[in-house]
Amino acid sequence: MTVELILAQADLTEFTVRPLGGGTYNSVFRVTSPEGDFVLKVAPSDQPGLTYERNLMRTEAMFCRLGHAVAPVPEVVHSDFSRALVNSDALLTTWLPGRPLFGRDDVDRPLVRRQLGQAVAALHEVTGPGFGYPQLGLHPTWTSAFVAMFDAVKADAQRFGVVLPCVPLNLSVFDEVERPALVHFDLWDGNVLTDTGLTGFVDGERAFWGDPVAEFVSLALFGSIESDRDFLTSYGFEFTDSARVRLAAYQAYLYSIMLVERVPRGSSDPAMESLITDALSRALDVLA
Repeated sequence: MTVELILAQADLTEFTVRPLGGGTYNSVFRVTSPEGDFVLKVAPSDQPGLTYERNLMRTEAMFCRLGHAVAPVPEVVHSDFSRALVNSDALLTTWLPGRPLFGRDDVDRPLVRRQLGQAVAALHEVTGPGFGYPQLGLHPTWTSAFVAMFDAVKADAQRFGVVLPCVPLNLSVFDEVERPALVHFDLWDGNVLTDTGLTGFVDGERAFWGDPVAEFVSLALFGSIESDRDFLTSYGFEFTDSARVRLAAYQAYLYSIMLVERVPRGSSDPAMESLITDALSRALDVLA
């Protein structure tokens, strides 16, 4: 009933709806109607989560509205954050063609990575009004924003009984970041869509305003972006020692999140936990 109410509010009179798998936070549906094909996301109303997991749908709507102008990002068709009709935030966007890059061996991966480099570089040209997660309040500097982001994860770890290693941060390297770029921060292969080439990227609810280098973590999840010359050449990025230190800090941040979120999500896969902890250890070696 919830889905039907939302779609009626979006002025869709005839439609078929089917659940889409792959989401770890929102309920996601494929909507087919005479008006076109769409994706409907409905936020959980009472799911316990991490500190930054507040009003994520609103952040995704912001990401789509800004990103759609410069990159292959879904277009917002309808949103309802009033919670008057249903007790959740809802977002309806256009459907992008293609299938996730994850696990694919039937695509020209170097071509896709080059196209992705160009698209991500364009996305990072979008500049925000401050640093950090928009749903939590922005900071005047990237250093203060990132410290607050990491402190929140540490507090979440304590709340959920997760022991995290100490992560040393050299704050001076973050002071080098002077422009708040739009960062997706979840561009692993599962969120990159392809056909014969890149068709788009999705799931921008974890976006923030910050250092573009942070994007390189999920773009090479559990690996090293420096081995992806197709992407980096197309993007137009050359690493410095300072950028490598910042990247390691962002890796430590994301892998800390992934360890903590396992508790509220009820995940108990030991192989995945080992993968995360090994990647976190490699990042800590750079920061030591």
